[in-house]
Amino acid sequence: MKYQVHIVTEAEEDLFGIHHFVALNDSPERADKLLAKLEETCLSLSKLPNRGHIPPELQRVAIHDYLEIHYKAYRIIYQITAKSVFIHGILDGRRDLEELLQERLLRHS
Repeated sequence: MKYQVHIVTEAEEDLFGIHHFVALNDSPERADKLLAKLEETCLSLSKLPNRGHIPPELQRVAIHDYLEIHYKAYRIIYQITAKSVFIHGILDGRRDLEELLQERLLRHS
């Protein structure tokens, strides 16, 4: 079964921020390539969305409704509902994400 993948506004903003940061600090070409790979990784959730795992920061506080997959240092946080996948965040895994994840995802619970 194929799932519809939806990137919520906050995740789109994450993508924009990542692209902007890489373009300024590395090169626009690398930013474009990274953006394409992140989007491709998100869209790959249309097949086998259950392959992700519960983010440890959320598991510690008993939130089990969200999964994550990775592309390089980036964490893609998503939720599966019926035949849809909702991407809630695309975050740099090198940051301390516990508070950010809880705050962002609890708004959608």
